[in-house]
Amino acid sequence: MNIRIGAGAVFVAMSLLASAAAFAAGPGAVRKQIEASMLVTGKIQVDTSGKVAGFSLDEKDKLPEGVVSLIGTAVPTWRFEPVLIDGKAANVATDMNIRVVAKKVDKDSFTITIRSAGFGDRTGNPEERPRPVSMEPPRYPDSAARNGVSGTVYLLVRAGRDGKVSDVLVEQVNLKAVADDTTMARWRRMFEDASVWQAKRWTFAPPTEGDDARSDFWVLRVPVMFSFDDPRSAKAAYGRWEAYVPGPRQANPWKEDKEGAAFSPDTLAPGGAYLAGSGLKLLTQLSEN
Repeated sequence: MNIRIGAGAVFVAMSLLASAAAFAAGPGAVRKQIEASMLVTGKIQVDTSGKVAGFSLDEKDKLPEGVVSLIGTAVPTWRFEPVLIDGKAANVATDMNIRVVAKKVDKDSFTITIRSAGFGDRTGNPEERPRPVSMEPPRYPDSAARNGVSGTVYLLVRAGRDGKVSDVLVEQVNLKAVADDTTMARWRRMFEDASVWQAKRWTFAPPTEGDDARSDFWVLRVPVMFSFDDPRSAKAAYGRWEAYVPGPRQANPWKEDKEGAAFSPDTLAPGGAYLAGSGLKLLTQLSEN
């Protein structure tokens, strides 16, 4: 289901990105890749049959009316794979992150739709998940900083029982900049290289309980943000449209994902490390056509 809204703040967000990258004069084909989107967070309750028993949105008063309406209509129709705890179906309450995307219809309006959704831990027991011990952020690439380029790198990190990182894969890189394909590929590579180099020096404590405690390795998703903004401004920006150019997504070669087809790494908030496959698995479509 799509909801149509006036251009307003969506157009402003997309225009700011395009104008901020005027120094690079990206071609029209690249500019058309710009997305205006919003990450909405909240809580969801799922019963023993996998049906939604209830949900809430964080800071609902900050969200556009159309976004609240879209989510309010879609979420109650969702069905999940029932969660088993000690072999029995259980009621679950966990985090919910929803990525809403706006697409231009004409000069006066956009349609908004739910593009992806991610959900928190099935059991809610932190002892069943690897815990970050040392996660120093990467250094901002000098060339990207000089050109005012920012973005987010979504990493897949494989950690062994010794707590050390054995492998790192870049799942996706989203840029807040517009240029030609070659230049954007170079910027993505800068952020990738900086993130991978630092991630190989991170350490984690293995889980002490649950099935994953017996694993030989764990795969975690870690979003790394490169931004000039004060981190405290992220909270103030909640409920506003942001514009960026999404990069291609790579598959996870180490472990079969269990989040469901609706999951996308850009539903994860920077600053955390998330065990791949630990979230609720959505079985139905995000919204009715």
